[in-house]
Amino acid sequence: MTFDQQWIEFDFNPFILFNSGGKIVSLNTEAQYLLGAVDASAIYKIATTYASSSFGFKTTFLELEFGRFKFFGITVGYEDEDEIGIRLYQLPSFQFTKQKPDGQLVNVYTLIDLCISSNSIGSQTKYTKELDPTIPEIRLQTEWFIKLLNKIYVSMVGNEKIVTRLFFRVGEHIKFEGEKYSLFSIEVSSETINRKYLSEISHLAEENNLFVDLKEQKITINVPMIVK
Repeated sequence: MTFDQQWIEFDFNPFILFNSGGKIVSLNTEAQYLLGAVDASAIYKIATTYASSSFGFKTTFLELEFGRFKFFGITVGYEDEDEIGIRLYQLPSFQFTKQKPDGQLVNVYTLIDLCISSNSIGSQTKYTKELDPTIPEIRLQTEWFIKLLNKIYVSMVGNEKIVTRLFFRVGEHIKFEGEKYSLFSIEVSSETINRKYLSEISHLAEENNLFVDLKEQKITINVPMIVK
């Protein structure tokens, strides 16, 4: 690998080179993580949409978000009809601003059940679970995590149904102190969410050194798989 190729490989910003049919020719490490959150065809469509009308390079500033990945701009370049490349400029993300989560090793299934049990008392809401059974014990600050999950459920009080999903984020990782950790997510969804709780939920996520993704009908906690 040449020196300039190493620069691309270890760049914080994802880079993908496509052929004319939308197939990936090459990509760097960060792009591999990105493709765990978005299909390659979506990135190819962005590249062809924002490409220069003639051969060359074009930089466009726009906001893009795919899971935990957020971007403020792209550069698209092509020199012929055979290949087109795209570089996405990433906003500094939580792996650079947060400390590695600490605490004791806990069973996350037990914590989810505890929170659902306490929030379902006297409630007409139906709580359903879709849980990947292979998540090991992970390191968390139990008290803060329970506060966070409870507040998410409180924000959905009054809905007919609340669904909790636990799943691996395939291909996605986070770095702490030079080490990579796989991620899994706890996604809680309902028809409506009381928006007044969102700032408090974000604050509790910060206290847990976790990243929370707030959407219109779901809230997702992304948790690193720290098992030691």
